[in-house]
Amino acid sequence: MNREQAKKRAAELVEKMTIEEMASQLRFDAPAIERLGIPEYNWWNEGLHGLARAGTATVFPQAIGLGATFDTELLAQIGEAVSVEARAKYNASLQEGDRDIYKGLTIWSPNVNLFRDPRWGRGHETYGEDPVLISRMGVSFIQGLQGDGEYLRTAACAKHFAVHSGPEDMRHFFDAKTDQKTLWETYLPAFEACVKEGEVESVMGAYNRTNGEPCCAHRYLMDEVLRGKWGFPGHFVSDCWAIRDFHEQHKVTERPEESVTLALEKGCDVNCGCTYQKILSAYQEGILPLEHIKRSAVRLFTTRFLLGMFDQTEYDSIPYEKVECREHLELASRAARESVVLLKNNGILPLQKDKLKTIGVIGPNADSRAALIGNYHGTSSRYITVLEGIQDYVGDEVRVLYSRGSHLYLDREEALAKEDDRLSEARTVAKCSDLVVLCLGLDESLEGEEGDDGNGYASGDKKDLKLPASQIRLLETVIQTGKPFVLCMLSGSAMDMNDADRYASAILQVWYPGARGGKEIADILFGKVSPSGKLPITIYRDLEGMPAFTDYSMEGRTYRYLQKPPLYPFGYGLTYGDTCVTRLWWDTPCYEDLVRKGAKVLVQAANRGGVETQDVLQLYVHVTGTEQEVPNPKLAAFCRVNLKPGEEKTFELWIPTEAFSTVNEKGERCFDGTGAYIYAGFGQPDSRTRELTGRECKCLKV
Repeated sequence: MNREQAKKRAAELVEKMTIEEMASQLRFDAPAIERLGIPEYNWWNEGLHGLARAGTATVFPQAIGLGATFDTELLAQIGEAVSVEARAKYNASLQEGDRDIYKGLTIWSPNVNLFRDPRWGRGHETYGEDPVLISRMGVSFIQGLQGDGEYLRTAACAKHFAVHSGPEDMRHFFDAKTDQKTLWETYLPAFEACVKEGEVESVMGAYNRTNGEPCCAHRYLMDEVLRGKWGFPGHFVSDCWAIRDFHEQHKVTERPEESVTLALEKGCDVNCGCTYQKILSAYQEGILPLEHIKRSAVRLFTTRFLLGMFDQTEYDSIPYEKVECREHLELASRAARESVVLLKNNGILPLQKDKLKTIGVIGPNADSRAALIGNYHGTSSRYITVLEGIQDYVGDEVRVLYSRGSHLYLDREEALAKEDDRLSEARTVAKCSDLVVLCLGLDESLEGEEGDDGNGYASGDKKDLKLPASQIRLLETVIQTGKPFVLCMLSGSAMDMNDADRYASAILQVWYPGARGGKEIADILFGKVSPSGKLPITIYRDLEGMPAFTDYSMEGRTYRYLQKPPLYPFGYGLTYGDTCVTRLWWDTPCYEDLVRKGAKVLVQAANRGGVETQDVLQLYVHVTGTEQEVPNPKLAAFCRVNLKPGEEKTFELWIPTEAFSTVNEKGERCFDGTGAYIYAGFGQPDSRTRELTGRECKCLKV
């Protein structure tokens, strides 16, 4: 069914409704209208990295880990898996007469905000800090969710529109201020791609204001940009209880009726929250025109018709057995393997089982299920922690000693014990082991969304990059034993790893790797699989020189604007192979052709190591002859490649014309450069990547 057909049917249905019935359908928990054959429907469902909050589902790595795969094909397949499980659960729930929250077909994912500051607690819900990476991954995930059938398999939602990345504890009243250049250079590209290329069915507004206006009723963002310049035809949903913030927090209105009127006037179609219960009051006062209510109702029923809710569809026969099926579990396993980033290796990895007698596995995240799953997660029928993955891999051939070592953030494990009551055990385990696998980091209790159960100060943001004090003391204890150790960092954001960089034999950034991710971590530790993930964020040495968290300018933030070498750069990650780019060429004769048509680039790459590996080929562009270009070369294209030992292959990548553009102070994308440099490598063309890898990117000058 095409949109025009669905819209026509929606308009005809809405015309039969009373004003009370129309108003009721704009709530997220829309009631039934029995006389018209309309069942109740709850619009709120989540699928960030697997279907969430509705019982058993396949739990994939958290979104930041998916970003680290740089694998668009994988993201499309994961999106499809999430939507298939959503349909399976939807079909089963309908048979049981269950139309509750988290059981519908409107999936409020992906989060395509840009991870601009490492302190933001929700950054691990995103794909990283680069607009191109976020755009490509977001579009693929959306296409997987929505499918290409006669009907939408599920309806995706790009969130949170648009200038939104903390602070969490201020989001209900905060005004994120940005200039037009930064807006169009950094904050809008991913949303534009999701709307224009991904044809995303819905967009969710953010809690905060942007340049004075609330994001869920923003004249410029919603009217001029989203509906106007981009021609977005779908529906707009508020973040949860964000409309209430208009009068209670932002103070842009005085009472609920005014907030409802403002939101509907600007085109916020469905309210996650309860403020739209005041629609009738606003209408009866004469401040809310009927046409605004009807417009939103038509948009919402257009989506419901596109989903086939009133028809028989090809998805009605998807059985419940598709939930957490073998195919989806294997896909989650692949995602976990591709997401792990090897940051340091002095040669200790891969571990050789036949040369080890005892391994010490230490740390509060070693046997933690919470550290596997991030936030917005479903329930797995089985979990495999890092400890369990290692135990399963070595079996009875190697003794595995375990100590939690410390609480995740408190100063003791047992309430009646003295401070650091697990440190002596950790020291003993280390001393008795040939080597240590140390598992530190965070979980959703420390970084996440404001108000999430248990997170710090009801916020979820980090005050700095440091691990909790209890874990710092544990790290120092392991270092002092002198035993070689491999650090596995389970976190969703950049942490201070300066001491680990100095003293650890190897470091793996494993994010929140999914419910059974411990198996894949063990496979990588012992060399069954070569690590191949790349950092989708910068791991900074410290926060010195970085603007205040509340400052939405980009100076000094993310690799595009970084002014000092990081500890580990965006795009960086080692493998067990030895990959390099040996040649870079094209058939584009001049800069004018690049601007007009884009460029097909040919890259020859080789694996000179003795281990088959995957790696991520990356192209960066830096436009010359203009002051409008971002300070550092920017990601323009990428692809995941597989190379056998000694193998050399040629790969074809496409650089779009936008890569050769810049954004001026008015927010206009223009082609004002006189030339460009194009770089190809398995990382950035920056000094720190060269230092860490010993490799130079190949370069073309136009």
